[in-house]
Amino acid sequence: MTAEPPAPSTPSATRLMRARAQGIGSGRRGRSVAEVMARAFAVQAQDAAAAALGIRARSTGLTVADVVRATDVERRVVRNWFMRGTLHLVPAADVRWLTSLLGPVFLRQSARRYRELGLGEDDLLRGEQVITTALRGGPAPRAELSARLAAAGFATGGQVAIHLLRRCALLGLICHGPAVGGEPSFVLLDDWLGSAGAPEVTPRDATAELVRRYLAAHGPASPEDFATWSGLPPSAARRVWPEAEAGAYGAEAEPAEAVGDVRLLPAYDDYLVAYRTRALSVPPGYERLVHPGGGQVRATVTVDGLACGTWSRRAGRPVTLALFESFESLEPFGASAARVRAGIAAEEADVPRFLGEG
Repeated sequence: MTAEPPAPSTPSATRLMRARAQGIGSGRRGRSVAEVMARAFAVQAQDAAAAALGIRARSTGLTVADVVRATDVERRVVRNWFMRGTLHLVPAADVRWLTSLLGPVFLRQSARRYRELGLGEDDLLRGEQVITTALRGGPAPRAELSARLAAAGFATGGQVAIHLLRRCALLGLICHGPAVGGEPSFVLLDDWLGSAGAPEVTPRDATAELVRRYLAAHGPASPEDFATWSGLPPSAARRVWPEAEAGAYGAEAEPAEAVGDVRLLPAYDDYLVAYRTRALSVPPGYERLVHPGGGQVRATVTVDGLACGTWSRRAGRPVTLALFESFESLEPFGASAARVRAGIAAEEADVPRFLGEG
């Protein structure tokens, strides 16, 4: 029997359920990269190092080498352009249907930018041919592909190369591959994942599946939240929302409790960019400390999904915390302040361990 979608009674209850769904609350931590991805579905990955730290925050005992193995060797997780037309890590099994649903949307939205870059239809097709031909020889880093494009007459000093690469990815032709000489590379998607092709699924069914995955990993949420996260219009979600919402939950429909669960989330973490507003995850008056502007979202300390500060770290150095002035008076602290302090210390120690620097 399908569980009823949750109906939290307070904003605090909604936040606790969202944190549990994302695997950053209620003590939920995965023991493998696959387990983390099965719960979170997608991890923001415009910064590859931050994406790895996002997996760390949702796991126990993993290392950055485990993440690299999952992406570069086992090929179970793929980095490419998906929701909002930005880079994410997603399970390899979901790459093709996601691309078939989202690729056409962001290609249409990119048409004006292509014109601004002086890329006509013939240029786009020629760039596609240069890139795919180069990748028939195996993985190639961006610098090598940029050089190939320059040799073919493209002006690659600005954003031409990355837009041509992104276009090929949105077309389902290429994806990010293994590191080559310490730099991320691109590969032909069929070479990397096999040439099975995209599954036969209608746009409506694909949208319903994406809504279901979103709600399972981020709910409770609204169509407007989904639109913010996915880049699809709210109207597309509303058409499938009731059936998708009913199928998204299960045991997760039960209320979640505040247990003083501390996580150090990386910059641009999905938990902080997946909703229309951050009103439930960032206390009033602190939004600009988390989101200072210019598209930046800082690495954030959360307790049961509630931000209580920001953090940073340079290689080989201890974690530096900037806790909000009133964090001990903010829910859910108070009586659990000692537990929260211990949780912060444990997370501070876990970051260098994960990176192999501790």
